Amino acid sequence: MVEKASKADKLSAIKGMNDILPSQSAHWEWFEETVRGVMATYGYRNIRTPIVEPTALFVRGTGDTTDIVEKEMYSFEDRLNGEHLTLRPENTPGVVRAAIEHNLTYEGGKRLFYMGPMFRHERPQRGRYRQFYQLGAEALGFSGSEVDAEAMVLVHQLFEKLGLKQFRVEMNSLGVPAERLAHRQALITYFEQHRNELDADAQRRLLTNPLRILDTKNPAMQDMVKAAPQLLSFLGESSLKHLDTVKGLLDACGVAWSVNPRLVRGLDYYSHTVFEFITDELGAQGTLCGGGRYDGLFEILGGKPTPAVGWGMGIERVLELLKTQSLLPAEPTPDAFAIIPHSDSLPVVMTTLQTLRAQGVCVQMHAAGAATSEGERMGSMKSQFKKADSSGARFALVFGADELAQGCVAIKALRGDPAQNQQRLVPLADAVRWAASLRQV
Repeated sequence: MVEKASKADKLSAIKGMNDILPSQSAHWEWFEETVRGVMATYGYRNIRTPIVEPTALFVRGTGDTTDIVEKEMYSFEDRLNGEHLTLRPENTPGVVRAAIEHNLTYEGGKRLFYMGPMFRHERPQRGRYRQFYQLGAEALGFSGSEVDAEAMVLVHQLFEKLGLKQFRVEMNSLGVPAERLAHRQALITYFEQHRNELDADAQRRLLTNPLRILDTKNPAMQDMVKAAPQLLSFLGESSLKHLDTVKGLLDACGVAWSVNPRLVRGLDYYSHTVFEFITDELGAQGTLCGGGRYDGLFEILGGKPTPAVGWGMGIERVLELLKTQSLLPAEPTPDAFAIIPHSDSLPVVMTTLQTLRAQGVCVQMHAAGAATSEGERMGSMKSQFKKADSSGARFALVFGADELAQGCVAIKALRGDPAQNQQRLVPLADAVRWAASLRQV
């Protein structure tokens, strides 16, 4: 005999790893369908990589001095073979690993996109969770600045398709390695001169990753950081031309932008364009999408030199902004609800409903609360009509004994003017014709 669990034994989801319930999943499905449509128009193909990857992939591909690797990764040792594994905290390294492993760019560049869960061990807050979902796009094997611009135009068009308003696009250039190295030395010199103003985190990053100091949220450091040397001042003619081309193409496509000199990436394999799409309506979690060019990542992960540019988008944050702006679609409802007074009519009812569903009509069937026997009532008509109305269905299909004796089903409209919601009989043989007319409404 199995003992029932006590209230103290009740199991709940892990904090920061949330259930997506049916009332919410409809919004996710609408978002995902919109994404697939936009991606198809740009020639992006879907890629699906494993959730679990070798830990070394993220140490090398994300950076061993980043907060993600130092503090946030869910890593473990496989007890069967001793492998060091990690739940992916982001997916760009996984996509590049797959591209190298399967030689995806052998015949030319590839435009890829993905949607799926990522994992980071951090304090859950609005728009930031331990299991979160990310949409990403990666253009692999393209060196031209037009692909940098295309990546940003793609995000902009997706936001327009979703109906999003009141967001801004910020961009910057990281130049090439020699320019970043000169800037890095200038930053270290500058911050050493202001060492007494650096907090503990900045002190730790001073010699390992000084660019990340520019990302500080510490109010006491803002004025000092704002006066730090800007990377734009170290860019040569070629890098400036790359940036100017991106600007011009964005202007031509009607994408408003601004240059943020403090927008950086703390990893050496990034180059040229970096960008973010930002909102002021979600508080501290205002970055909706971030991306840039990462021409050096393929070599770091053991592949041949391959140019690449991509971006990642937090799906929860975008859905939260859509909710804030009242842009989420209504929850889907059935076209019709089948009311079934007696169980002995179930064979005819279910056959008819299958015919309707084959025509694309969404029909929800009433089900009795307990097992029924032949001739047993399936519940009162009043309670079934109440369920039909609460389902949101446009029509009730009544399969009563009198109706079925005539070879018909009674159709009653549940929405609109009550004075016009009269029942009408439709022969069962004409169900397909009725379904076709319903699809045209």
